[in-house]
Amino acid sequence: MTVQALAAERAHLAGLLDAIQRCVYFLEASRTKHVWPLAADGLSARRKDTGLFESLAAINERFAKLQDTLGAGMRHGALLAGESGETFLKILAFYEKIGVLDSIVDWQLCRATRNLAAHEYDTDYATIAEHFNALNGLIPSLYTNASRFLVYCREELNILPLEGDFNGEFDAIITNAKALASPSALKNSANSSP
Repeated sequence: MTVQALAAERAHLAGLLDAIQRCVYFLEASRTKHVWPLAADGLSARRKDTGLFESLAAINERFAKLQDTLGAGMRHGALLAGESGETFLKILAFYEKIGVLDSIVDWQLCRATRNLAAHEYDTDYATIAEHFNALNGLIPSLYTNASRFLVYCREELNILPLEGDFNGEFDAIITNAKALASPSALKNSANSSP
């Protein structure tokens, strides 16, 4: 690989890091438009609310886009780190081993859940609610993976997001997601449940 080719590969990963931050930003913007968990009766009562169902479709699409972009970044990061990239499973195993991913199973769960998308024309509102509640429950894990991957790229590869336009917002979203997932926050939310 020439110096120019290496520089191009590093720039490509920097662009992917920007895209990951942008994906987190827009997914969070869509997610925060709703009160969670969604209920089947609430969805049924608003079954003609195009704004509601368009924003839910955006959550599904943005969740998928984040995972796809993060996957592309991880593949590229592994290549630059000299890791075996024969299969994506080997790439996932590498990132699990170094602590970027909690587990391959969690990654696969995110993938399977998003692929079982409830469609707008589905009239089983319990199924629709279950799908989006499951996605919402997986979002913190996906955010954590994205954050750890950006840290890995910064610390091990010395690569930062290309533009950095979403740095502040990304950091705030990750900090908030970590606070919501902390044991004390979970305990407080359990105590405030009816």
